Amino acid sequence: MTELLRTDLYDLHVSLGAKMVPFAGWEMPVQYPMGVMKEHLHTRAEAGLFDVSHMGQVIVPLSAIDALEALIPVDIAGLKEGRQRYGIFTNETGGILDDLMIARKSDHLFLVVNAACAEADIAHLQAHLPEVTVIRDRALIALQGPKAEAALARLMPSVAEMRFMDVAEAEWNGQLLWISRSGYTGEDGYEISVPSAVAVSFTQALLDMDEVAPIGLGARDSLRLEAGLCLYGHDLDPDTTPVEGNIAWAIQKVRRKGGAREGGFPGADRILAQLETGATRRRMGLRPEGRAPMREGVEVFDAPEGGAKIGTITSGGFGPSVGAPIAMAYLPASLTEGDTVWGEVRGKRLPAKVAAMPFQVQTYKR
Repeated sequence: MTELLRTDLYDLHVSLGAKMVPFAGWEMPVQYPMGVMKEHLHTRAEAGLFDVSHMGQVIVPLSAIDALEALIPVDIAGLKEGRQRYGIFTNETGGILDDLMIARKSDHLFLVVNAACAEADIAHLQAHLPEVTVIRDRALIALQGPKAEAALARLMPSVAEMRFMDVAEAEWNGQLLWISRSGYTGEDGYEISVPSAVAVSFTQALLDMDEVAPIGLGARDSLRLEAGLCLYGHDLDPDTTPVEGNIAWAIQKVRRKGGAREGGFPGADRILAQLETGATRRRMGLRPEGRAPMREGVEVFDAPEGGAKIGTITSGGFGPSVGAPIAMAYLPASLTEGDTVWGEVRGKRLPAKVAAMPFQVQTYKR
């Protein structure tokens, strides 16, 4: 059995009473004594602090932009210094290998990739861009919620000037921190790459503030579900295209048909065709009626009895802020908001309405 990895904050998590669980090869906090429901609501009302150090951090030189654009259907060359953009690695059939964040700094690009895909992503990058540098001596934390700005600005006042998807650097106790105004909860907030030497002391300085509480993977999942955000390996996979995944917005005009740098990425033929004509299935939001959640794996049908299976829930649960069950599923693209489908929960078909996403209003500071 492979030994689980631990982040720089492992001992701090344990001291805070976290319940630690295996996740993507790491030993991570799933919840603290406050519990998942209160952690979720605390983040929506104040500021939640997440350890996301298990995610991969990679530096790519600016000279490799063309090579990176050959792997990602995103306008990277047009990304301005000090800005960040969502991206997708695709395969030859147009499926998604992983989603990631790409930040342009003064002399390099800074990439953050998912924990479960990190080693595969790094191997994929190194096969095409030998000059990439993998960062293994920095922690990564996220501070999310309406009071995140006030909390972080006490330590580094300049962060208050940042807007959504800005990136910047700031010093704290003689160490350089890499900061982006982003996150994955739908809330305003920041992700901060911190040198290992000060990872614990910086995190503790935030936790010492009244409005900041540690938040585990459990609440992180319900927060991102309410925000309508995908979890790779669940809502996105190598068989799903960006158009099917309802993230075609990530492909800028310059990489689409007729654009100045049209195509040139893996799976371009299929993806560009779907951008023109649409896909037969698409990721959609669902609002199950009643109180029973429809969780991942629940099959979805077009009738309360008999009929045909038309999809499967990829993420689902109870939304603490929404106050009701919510879910996402791949369904026929012909369905529209307000249509009714039926999810089969413990042998019983229950109705659910196709619903707009996000389920919770996003509060990014634009």
